[in-house]
Amino acid sequence: MEQDYPGTVQVLFGVASPDDPVCAVVKQLLAEFPKMDGQLVLCREQLGINGKVSSLIQMQRLARHDIIIVSDGDVRVPGDFLRNAVAPLSDPDIGLVNCFYRLANPVNAAMRWEALAINADFWSQVLQGKSIAPLDFALGAVMVTRREQLAKIGGFEALADHLADDFQLGNRIVRICRKRIALCPVVVDCLSAPMNWKEAWAHQLRWARTIRVSKPLPYAASILGNATFWPLLWAIAQSSRIAFITLAACLVLRIVSAQDLQTRLGAVPGQGKYFWLAPVKDLLQFALWASAFFGNEIVWRGQRFRVQRDGRLARV
Repeated sequence: MEQDYPGTVQVLFGVASPDDPVCAVVKQLLAEFPKMDGQLVLCREQLGINGKVSSLIQMQRLARHDIIIVSDGDVRVPGDFLRNAVAPLSDPDIGLVNCFYRLANPVNAAMRWEALAINADFWSQVLQGKSIAPLDFALGAVMVTRREQLAKIGGFEALADHLADDFQLGNRIVRICRKRIALCPVVVDCLSAPMNWKEAWAHQLRWARTIRVSKPLPYAASILGNATFWPLLWAIAQSSRIAFITLAACLVLRIVSAQDLQTRLGAVPGQGKYFWLAPVKDLLQFALWASAFFGNEIVWRGQRFRVQRDGRLARV
């Protein structure tokens, strides 16, 4: 998507291997836009356990501008994204800008479960937390900051062994640079590779254990907001008419609110057919929440790691 942005832009595409299929796509893109200041960067060095951050370290060496934008490879943005994302940095108190994202291409029930977690619950929970206290972490799909702030926190090198590099980046800019984090009004799309239930579970478990390590107390308390588990537990314990009526009302409210939240973020085609996933997601979420406390191993990019107490990764 071409950007409606008045400034000059340099685009760096980082890949770890020349055999990556995306290389052909990038080369075609560079050929179609010969005036674009773009470059395919082969990031051969392994500068930390986090492969993404390792690539960022190598790409930053080639970056020429003071504003640094980090984007995942599966992100699609609208044409007004850059203008809106960079604008908050005109305030010197803002150190980082990020935005909400949605899973835009769920193709099966497992991915619809993932989409429900992201497109309905995640962003609304972030806003609830923001109403209580300012954001002290970043959302990882797209992040915008200044070279000055990166240097002050030790550069991307300081994040090279962390799993939650987005959390660490935002948190360090708040703590070390004494800057605030702003939310861009633009919602970006994430286009995920197809996932089955096993892969979706592994992804959600990695996310749960990441949050547990990054924000242990809020994570522990998050189970209190499970809108299906507690009414169901009460209905089972009481076995009374009022308990089952309350459970039914809670289920209806949960389904309606989940549909509304997804629509407000940006409706995904076919989401209405999977309305029933909302309470199922809550019950699975309880199992995920509990599983995050029993073990610290995750699977990421096909490899198994152990998440240490400080959020750093260690190979298993």
